[in-house]
Amino acid sequence: MVDIEAMRKLLNKKAGMPVAHNLKQQNPTEVKDWIPTGSRWLDSIICRGKLAGIPVGKVVEIAGLEATGKSYMAAKIASNAQRLGHTVVYFDSESAIDPSFLANAGCDVETLIYVQAQTVEFVLESIEEFLKTGEQFLFIWDSLALTPAISDVEGDFNPLSSMAVKARILAKAMSKITIPIANSQSTLLVLNQLKTNITRNPNMALVEPYVTPGGKAMAYTYSLRIWLTGRKSKASYINDDNGFRIGSEVKATLKKSRFGTAGRQATFKILWGDEVRILDEESWLEAIKKSKNITIKGSWYYMNMGNGEEMKFQPGRWMDMMENPEFKARVLEIMEEEVILNFKNREGDSQGFYDIDGDEDE
Repeated sequence: MVDIEAMRKLLNKKAGMPVAHNLKQQNPTEVKDWIPTGSRWLDSIICRGKLAGIPVGKVVEIAGLEATGKSYMAAKIASNAQRLGHTVVYFDSESAIDPSFLANAGCDVETLIYVQAQTVEFVLESIEEFLKTGEQFLFIWDSLALTPAISDVEGDFNPLSSMAVKARILAKAMSKITIPIANSQSTLLVLNQLKTNITRNPNMALVEPYVTPGGKAMAYTYSLRIWLTGRKSKASYINDDNGFRIGSEVKATLKKSRFGTAGRQATFKILWGDEVRILDEESWLEAIKKSKNITIKGSWYYMNMGNGEEMKFQPGRWMDMMENPEFKARVLEIMEEEVILNFKNREGDSQGFYDIDGDEDE
């Protein structure tokens, strides 16, 4: 009869660290903590059955079109990670981060480690060195698409001279650092760009209008992929009293989630002017309006309060209603029930967006 425990000890001794586990006692792949994104609706759809966020111990991608809030969401996640005691290391290849922007998003700029991302190799080697300290980190890479390889920096401007170099580097790197990231309960958040899928197959262009740089190895490594797209119309923009643009409305789509269902979507507005924040509570009506607890009659909405009573309101007075603690508590109950526990895929809830599959919502 094989002594299972003795075999585990043998494997752990050979590896020099705990690698063989009893899954009934300890599951090293289980996500124990989540970092909030700043949008409760988005946090509600990431993991089936619980309020989640960015999974600690995993590699995550947030990719989007230009001006869809990738850097803002990263800054908000960094702020929330700091509150949880994580050390944030921000690798910036775009030289576009303003300290006041980070501070307005809630970050402690003094304790945040800001690093200019010179090359892909430099970023990956730095992550590997940080992981050796045994501390808990949130690594933010902004952005993978714009970070060159050493051969790009030292070579010419001919793209054919370094074709697929970055993808090969990343394929090797992910196989090296994925387990150390998990074991240290650190997190790698990769910001990426959505690029037009240039293909000779028109059907493929309709099914997959966008691709992300980095190669297939990254797509397999990510435990969670969130793609951000914007609305087509000018109505998506938020302007101040002087007509200056201070924000925009975006759709977040789960391109991949090992914790829930890919394809789920959340929509919210982001302010990125003097005030930097997600209009979180403002988006909750859209999240719950198809609930059986909400009845729409003309311009009036009626919400079942769960005690036999109803509250009557108009969408334009939503934030006024949210000042009522009883009303807000009931809204959170409905979100828990409808969005997290008994969700139905609510594609098409928002108007005027382009879906990831290239079709415009009706």
